[in-house]
Amino acid sequence: MTKSVLVAVAWPYANGPRHIGHVAGFGVPSDVFARFQRMRGNDVLMISGTDEHGTPLLVQAEKEGVMVQELADRYNRQIVEDLAGLGLTYDLFTRTTTRNHYAVVQELFRGLHDNGYMIKQTTFGAISPSTGRTLPDRYIEGTCPICGAAGARGDQCDNCGNQLDPADLIDPVSRINGETPKFVETEHFLLDLPALAGALEEWLKERQDWRPNVLKFSLNLLEDLRPRAMSRDIDWGVPIPLDGWQDNNAKKLYVWFDAVVGYLSASIEWAYRAGRPEAWREWWTSPEAESFYFMGKDNITFHSQIWPAELLGYRGLGASGGEAGELGELQLPTEVVSSEYLTMSGSKFSSSKGVVIYVKDFLREFGPDPLRYFIAVAGPENNDTDFTWDEFVRRVNNELANGWGNLVNRTVSMAHKNFGCVPTPAELTDADQRILSLAADAFDVVGDALEHNRFKVGITHAMHVVGEANAYIAEMEPWKLAKDESQRERLSTVLWVALQVVSDCNTLLTPFLPHIAQAVHETLGREGVWAATPQIVEVQDDMDVAPVGVGLPEAGRTYPVIMGDYVNQQAVWQRVPVVPGTELAKPKPLIAKLEPELGETGPEWAPVAK
Repeated sequence: MTKSVLVAVAWPYANGPRHIGHVAGFGVPSDVFARFQRMRGNDVLMISGTDEHGTPLLVQAEKEGVMVQELADRYNRQIVEDLAGLGLTYDLFTRTTTRNHYAVVQELFRGLHDNGYMIKQTTFGAISPSTGRTLPDRYIEGTCPICGAAGARGDQCDNCGNQLDPADLIDPVSRINGETPKFVETEHFLLDLPALAGALEEWLKERQDWRPNVLKFSLNLLEDLRPRAMSRDIDWGVPIPLDGWQDNNAKKLYVWFDAVVGYLSASIEWAYRAGRPEAWREWWTSPEAESFYFMGKDNITFHSQIWPAELLGYRGLGASGGEAGELGELQLPTEVVSSEYLTMSGSKFSSSKGVVIYVKDFLREFGPDPLRYFIAVAGPENNDTDFTWDEFVRRVNNELANGWGNLVNRTVSMAHKNFGCVPTPAELTDADQRILSLAADAFDVVGDALEHNRFKVGITHAMHVVGEANAYIAEMEPWKLAKDESQRERLSTVLWVALQVVSDCNTLLTPFLPHIAQAVHETLGREGVWAATPQIVEVQDDMDVAPVGVGLPEAGRTYPVIMGDYVNQQAVWQRVPVVPGTELAKPKPLIAKLEPELGETGPEWAPVAK
């Protein structure tokens, strides 16, 4: 039965181009999952966009001497190009500086406020002594007052997982300039997490299939729930839609309140651009719909605690009661799919610290699928994983080129040379049946792994079938059969079997390697789009939204989005029979081998540190 599946992908912050550490966490895993779900025949809505509010963007704009919107525009376009180039099949990749986003964010805030879950309190806010600018919690570091770990952030300690306040840190300093922040009294709205704790706990304890690290971390967060500030002293962000606040340009909604609402606002914008304004409800208000949120582990708290709490409060399901707002009974996440960190030389990727390999450089030199393959087979799915050029070269050469590329090339080459087309098989032997059965059974094995976001298990088994297919060819020795005219019938059978297994393997690998999969599809003599690719489209901010508050961005601005026609692709999650008589052309090499020296030196733009 067809399901509605929401693939909600973490919103990259628009303060620079993406590096491979970013896309290892949110990008490639979400696209593998979305492509697989579409191949299964499900109705997928994959959405995200650039996160463009908050202090870090203001700081960066000031450094570069440009207006903050100009900076956001520049990096929005760069990120769109990075993600589209990687083949990420967003139904809509948009941004948070749209009129629609502001309106939806303000509706969520007002619904929470009306239900009693946004409480006004006087708190201590961190100020930079030199600039007078508010410092966001995440830009303050110090020693954790609970476990004593160094490098705890002002919102939480990654070592013990506890929620923190910046003023509680021991020896706090600003990550921006190393100053000791000044703490001053300020009035803000806080999300009343304690009033939502019971509903949150009940929901979390119903989760059964989450990755253990994510579920354990999320349940631990329940032990120390306190109200959490959802507004900030800043002049760049979404206005607070209440009398006495909406005209105060010095106070805006917290960037992490508005960013997670982006999943909903992007879905609403997609429905508008698809010409079906209410279609978003199929993924948001239907209890039968499923939703999967993809991110790196540093964002778990916002997706397994803050966002679910906002959805519960908007529906009036906490201790303070209330009723659902105008958008209806919005559904909570089915699963929060978090990856660990992809590191480099043991350090977390960081543009500011120079530990970085940019996606755009990687794509320019190697193309998208080698990176997609590495992330899927050797990425940080359950543990932090170190990227090395040596391992990348080994994986590409030994597995992609010598394994998969060689299987396709020699199978199609022999069939083309000896028959010019897909040959007609005769009676199958036990060996033929075994390899065909292995490939057929792999649809269930790999499919079950992908259904449960176990990407390493899935691609490892698919590549196991590739290895067995190569072993089958080595055992059958079709090059020897081709020299004996009396073995013509056996030759045609062996090559037909090998071509069918190549076709099956290509289907199994399509979610991981869509660009190579399209090339293999054509190599097998087939036409049309097998694996669709995303497109960059220029759109206008022209949605007719009701101004819920004030300060909506100016109408009519243009910006790039990622969209695509994925419904009409041919890729399906099942065996596609190879048809005898289909013409075959002499294949071209699919996967270029890398020079072994690259593993020792790295490329010029990301050399191995000596």
